Amino acid sequence: MADYPKILVSPPGPKAREFLQKDELFISPSYVRYYPLVVESANGCIIRDVDGNEYIDLNSGIACMNVGHGHPRVVEAIKRQCDRFLHYSNTDFYYREAINLAETLAEITPIASEKKTYFGNSGTEAIEAAVKLAKWHTRKQLFIGFINAFHGRTIGSLSFTASKPAQRRHFFPLMFGVAHVPYAYCYRCPFKLTFPECHYWCVDFIDEYVLQKYMPPENVAAFLFEPIQGEGGYVVPPPEYFQRLKKLADKYGVLLIADEVQSGIGRTGKWFAIEHWNVEPDIICIAKALASGLPISATVARAKLMDWTSGSHASTFGGNPLACVAAAAVLEIIKEENLLDNAAKQGAYALKRINELKERCALVGDVRGKGLMIGVELVEDAESKKPAAQKAAEVILRSWKRGVVAVTCGASTIRIVPPLTIQREMLDSALDIVEDTIEEVAKET
Repeated sequence: MADYPKILVSPPGPKAREFLQKDELFISPSYVRYYPLVVESANGCIIRDVDGNEYIDLNSGIACMNVGHGHPRVVEAIKRQCDRFLHYSNTDFYYREAINLAETLAEITPIASEKKTYFGNSGTEAIEAAVKLAKWHTRKQLFIGFINAFHGRTIGSLSFTASKPAQRRHFFPLMFGVAHVPYAYCYRCPFKLTFPECHYWCVDFIDEYVLQKYMPPENVAAFLFEPIQGEGGYVVPPPEYFQRLKKLADKYGVLLIADEVQSGIGRTGKWFAIEHWNVEPDIICIAKALASGLPISATVARAKLMDWTSGSHASTFGGNPLACVAAAAVLEIIKEENLLDNAAKQGAYALKRINELKERCALVGDVRGKGLMIGVELVEDAESKKPAAQKAAEVILRSWKRGVVAVTCGASTIRIVPPLTIQREMLDSALDIVEDTIEEVAKET
């Protein structure tokens, strides 16, 4: 019998309810809370709440804890740095922690030429830096983003975010010059076509109906995209999609900016998801899992592109030494513990299991993903593909009460994103609960 999960009291327990009351009084209501989990501690792939319940983590703190919670090497690196110094601003001075991390990122990012890195504090800051850099280098003002994308919530990145109206409502006007085009969401093709008979019309459409109609290509600085759409539903494009997009970008001298904030740092079984398509972007945006929960982001670009001058962009806390040493430890752990291989291995196993569930459960409409970035889309019926949003919410709520922490994305997709350290027995225990819960909810309709 598996040691985890352990549910001692039906959540939320009495201690959790006390904190929930205080949260309602003092915390901004703008946050998204999937269910009332109040975390006390975490270790490896296990989350412990304030009432002593222990859960298997299929969420990884929204894909941040790729090496697991409290990895001893990360903790030790942070402790050592605490004894040396906590901050002195990479913007204005130099320190080895940021320089060494930038050197390591240059080694692993899939850009063949020399690279340079700008450090920020969050994913949205990485996007802001990439957009400003593209404007600076090209002297062009227009951009193309993708419907269903999520790139952050600050005004610049929000101008590209297009996954839910709530994220943009009441915040207009946003940044000038961003056009959105359909992403290659084959399960829900915006053009009502079928792959591969569509012949990648979603790419040709950009040329024929956007660049040739109202976005003069000579004024377009960059395409900004997620290799696998995250918040939009864990959407994986078909095999030749990015090669064709790259060809289109090269045709008009447009830069490619890959948002790897959620899909990077080994999540898909490669350092970066774009590597699955053998395409080199010009700029890569990194955050989330980079420092195992500490705030840091990196915008890595071809060195010849990063030609902006002193003072044109900076951040007081960007490249904080504490976060830099945590990030360096994360990258070493992924290499030395072969976590890319484990992500690929466990991810392939999970995909196989869930696809078998799809064959016997009509509530599961589509299963997709790479490595341990897996989406399970629930639908009301196979023919209409109507998103089963309420049922997806019920599945993650019941799974949590039974000891598995998972969240949704898109309209009705359950994310399977455990730490890359997860092993088969614990993964099986978690999937048993999620699959049983999906079947249970399906039978009630």
